[in-house]
Amino acid sequence: MSHPARAGLSAALLGLVLGCVALGPALGWGFVLVQDMVFVPEPEFSRFTFGLAGGAARVVPSDAVVTALAQVLPAELVQKAILLGIFVLGCSGTALLVPSDSLGPRLVAGAFYVWNPYVAERLLIGQWALLLGYAGLPWVVRAVWSGRRLALAMLPAAVGGFAAMTVTAITALPAAVPRPRVVAKVAVVLALFSLPWLVVTALRPYGIEGDPVGVAAFAARADTPFGAVGSLLSLGGIWNAYAVPPGYESLVGAVARLVLTLVGVVAFLRSRLPDKWGLAGAAAVGLAVASVGVSGPGRAAFEWLIGVWGGFGVFRDAQQYVAPLALVAALGLGLLTEHVAGRKAWVGALVLVPVAVLPTLAWGALGRLDAVRYPDGWTAAREVIRRDPEPGEVLVLPFESYRRFPWNGHRAVLDPAQRFFAVAGRRVVTNDAVRVGGLVVGSEDPRAQEVERVLVGPSPDLRAAGFRYVIVDAGTVGERHRFDVWLRSAKVLVDTGDLRLYRFDGQVAAR
Repeated sequence: MSHPARAGLSAALLGLVLGCVALGPALGWGFVLVQDMVFVPEPEFSRFTFGLAGGAARVVPSDAVVTALAQVLPAELVQKAILLGIFVLGCSGTALLVPSDSLGPRLVAGAFYVWNPYVAERLLIGQWALLLGYAGLPWVVRAVWSGRRLALAMLPAAVGGFAAMTVTAITALPAAVPRPRVVAKVAVVLALFSLPWLVVTALRPYGIEGDPVGVAAFAARADTPFGAVGSLLSLGGIWNAYAVPPGYESLVGAVARLVLTLVGVVAFLRSRLPDKWGLAGAAAVGLAVASVGVSGPGRAAFEWLIGVWGGFGVFRDAQQYVAPLALVAALGLGLLTEHVAGRKAWVGALVLVPVAVLPTLAWGALGRLDAVRYPDGWTAAREVIRRDPEPGEVLVLPFESYRRFPWNGHRAVLDPAQRFFAVAGRRVVTNDAVRVGGLVVGSEDPRAQEVERVLVGPSPDLRAAGFRYVIVDAGTVGERHRFDVWLRSAKVLVDTGDLRLYRFDGQVAAR
């Protein structure tokens, strides 16, 4: 076995170990349901899966890939394989990018790339598809530098979808700049792999609109004492305060994480790596994009762009674009380790430094990530809907996008109902508006907008609105009482403490 092959295998094993340590209880039987991470048992293909229903095609093609894999393996195993694969893929790819004859520097780089604030925060916000593209970035850069296997290297980002592909584009194109032919090849592959969501977006009869409110709601924020830009330089700065690892506010830890990243960046810039400036440019572009929303003029510029075309909304959550900076810092730390490569004890200690400065990512971020099982009532309700040949949509109440279920440890999660109850031929309508503090980022789904207007009335006619079934899976006592009044003419088919399923008998208005 060649030295690079041995290094890649060793780094893959290290990534697997780090993934197990990071996920901890999340590897138990069941599903990890947190923020945007939604997996369901026995998923079925639906219009939503292919971006033909709902808002922007963010789940294309990631949901289709998961659904296809779940036809072969239990969906629980599919989720765990993907999450562990992120650590394995990212660690091994970064290790192979380090030009060293020693294993230690490669492992140091790989460990930092998969154990840092960026990975922690994106994991806690549940953006596994974006992290899949992030894990593939080192492989993409390696393919760009070698001019070989570019399409294969971009597959993880292609599966991840539009955000992962955009981050990949910001990384790959600058890295390829010294080679015009490679730039053209990168552009072609990016375009081809983006077709699944580009075509769906282009064919939407109602187009795509992005709410400018999202620019302020999703802008990078300070999660360290060093302000928003300092937090970005630490590879943090995510907009969602609930996605910050426990104990992250510690001054000592914040200083250590910032210093570690800056040392890696400086070491990379001072290295003799022949292709460094393209990747350094990618890191600079990514950091610039991430920092734009921090200022008033920058937010105004983003709002203008979104007004021109709603697809530019992909830049609202700008912190995600510091991904190439994470790769630069990781490679720099690996190259720096070359100076102490003769002292194996030091090398071993350096591999553990990323874990030492961010220890609360371990064990599922101290329990924030945990595997749970869906209640029996959910399965019973799905079977009732599946056996019914009559047409009509399914409405989910309360009409809010995120839920805190007691059976999920009260963790906020995007309502799984849209995927769980999407049986063949049945559309599930949920709200896709997002509340961030006092801001509300409006819905992108015309059907949801229509339903929202219907629900404003004191006694909405839900059967006339096209619904055969209504699911109440959360809500306060007052809300549930109000829903009972709305649904007094409907029949209760499933009633558990976790869920209530109503059905309107007779003909339902077609939609």
